Amino acid sequence: MFSGLPTFISMPFSFVLFCLNLAFTGTFLLLGGLIKIIFPIKIIHKAVYKPMHFIYRLWALNNFLIMSLFNKIKWTITGNENLSKDSWYLLIANHQSWLDIFVLSNFARTHIPEPKYFLKDSLKKVPFIGMGCWALDMPFMKRYSKSYLKKHPHLIGTDIETTKRSCLKFKSTPTTIINFVEGTRFTLQKQQAQQNNFNHLLSPKAGGIAFTLATMGEQFDKILNITLVYPHNKGHIMKDMLKGRLTEVIIDIEQIDNVEQLLGNYQEDIKYKKDFHQWLTQLWSKNDKKITHYLSK
Repeated sequence: MFSGLPTFISMPFSFVLFCLNLAFTGTFLLLGGLIKIIFPIKIIHKAVYKPMHFIYRLWALNNFLIMSLFNKIKWTITGNENLSKDSWYLLIANHQSWLDIFVLSNFARTHIPEPKYFLKDSLKKVPFIGMGCWALDMPFMKRYSKSYLKKHPHLIGTDIETTKRSCLKFKSTPTTIINFVEGTRFTLQKQQAQQNNFNHLLSPKAGGIAFTLATMGEQFDKILNITLVYPHNKGHIMKDMLKGRLTEVIIDIEQIDNVEQLLGNYQEDIKYKKDFHQWLTQLWSKNDKKITHYLSK
């Protein structure tokens, strides 16, 4: 409807609408979080669970509507057959932009159970987002560099323990656990620093997925390997969306059924750890080729 507006109008207007949506839905999630703090009782937590996830779905829907209001977007979704909101999924995806969260949240809203993202610990301090994600039981992860861990060895493995504790909360209700396995958003600078063999991806990190599988692997019905592509927006994707210049979103889904074959002891079994890294690297190479294919069209 407003896709033809000049950038100096569409960008601030759409940004304000996204902020208002976050403030509105975040306020209700904040109230739910306060109830969980004041009444640390499982029955009460279960009572607020559905209303809070309704608010989350409303946030995702509103984001989709705002995006569609300012952009003429072609949505290309492949491999989404036979998905169910009554199943458990581990969803892994590449990470190109903050927009990925909007895209995956809207996809989950219509296809699969409510998603739980693994988030950076620093997001706790962001207004509305921090408390809202905490209230929805999303796990916050502290990332440490190798040099920092050498100086503070007692912190080694703390992110894995966070993964285990968080996953235990999701065993009673159908859930989609989402992991951006690269650990950060893609940039050419980051890719060049890694010196990996991929053209469009950063190197995947296996630990978080492996420990999620170790905790909940027998419960997952499938792994959803999703490749996100914005073929006509190679710069700052989120900024292009705010400007009304987002033209196509590709969600390529590969459903992996043999979850039980990927289970093992990542910490102690050296062979399993090596095999798991090899499996994930091969999967990422395949995803990289998919992106090359989509960009060449």
